[in-house]
Amino acid sequence: MSTSDGIELRNVSKRYGQDAAAPLVVQEISFSVPAGTLATILGPSGCGKTTTLRMIAGLEAPTAGQILIQGRDVTTLGPADRNVSMMFQSYALFPHMNVLENVGYGLKMSGLGKETTRQRAQEALRNVGLVGFDLRQPGELSGGQQQRVALARALVLEPAVLLFDEPLSNLDARLRREMREEIRALQQRLKLTVAYVTHDQSEALAVSDQIIVMDHGAIAQRGTPQELYEFPKSEFVAGFMGEAMLFPARADAAGTVSLGPLRIASRQGVAQGAVKVAVRPEAWHIGPPGTGLAARLAKSAYLGSNYEYSFETELGPIFVVSPDLGNVLDVGADVGLRLADHGVSVVQAS
Repeated sequence: MSTSDGIELRNVSKRYGQDAAAPLVVQEISFSVPAGTLATILGPSGCGKTTTLRMIAGLEAPTAGQILIQGRDVTTLGPADRNVSMMFQSYALFPHMNVLENVGYGLKMSGLGKETTRQRAQEALRNVGLVGFDLRQPGELSGGQQQRVALARALVLEPAVLLFDEPLSNLDARLRREMREEIRALQQRLKLTVAYVTHDQSEALAVSDQIIVMDHGAIAQRGTPQELYEFPKSEFVAGFMGEAMLFPARADAAGTVSLGPLRIASRQGVAQGAVKVAVRPEAWHIGPPGTGLAARLAKSAYLGSNYEYSFETELGPIFVVSPDLGNVLDVGADVGLRLADHGVSVVQAS
């Protein structure tokens, strides 16, 4: 499958206003989303991810660069000429229309016949699990159901590309998990080409074929969810993908990293000298005192499926998530901390 069949950005930049000295909010980014795959654009507030999505949609014009959809240069085309559908954070349903009318609105505006519009709208509602909701008003629906109506309205237009801008941020935690699973299942079943913007790392890990991490308008790293989680290339990506803590350390000529009394063999290959070690909270193993890194428990919190511990160590405070509910530690307990093989990354100090 050719990448040119999906979305492609070539050296795209964006600044607001006419002043050439104004800062770029997006800086010469290039990436592709192959047809039938889902790419998440991930990053903190103000990193340029929503601006990038709006340029793909045609709602913003790039200052420089090219945007291609299905191999066609759409850089100067408006939203109506791009064959894309965008689903916003607010569902933007028409309150005076029922569910079926909301879903069929775009088809009706394009001049499609009444019966064909009805059939396609019902099929779209069937795809998102809303059979029998045709005559309901938006105000009668839960947040998750409104989300599904908005998704059906985007799907009914059969776009080449589907765009999501923080689609789950208005939902509670349980509904967010359910909806991200549904979006992913629907995307895979219908082989949709999707660009998906979020600031939520767990959401990005759960739904993506590819994650593009942005920082200050530039691409910090892109790759599969596993690549970004296990092999971050910078302090920023290591700290942003999950709750990793960063510790200063040193690498010797053989690539072995010393972190206090602990020794780590870097999987990425680093130059001799100062490095940073990113450690996920779940990567610490708690053992008896006298093994590994000496630690004393300062705080403890029970979260149902695990305990969160805060230890004092010679490296400073260390945050640990432990699934061991059978051996609960008391505050003040002395232990030894060791590192697992997973969840530990070494990056060159910046």
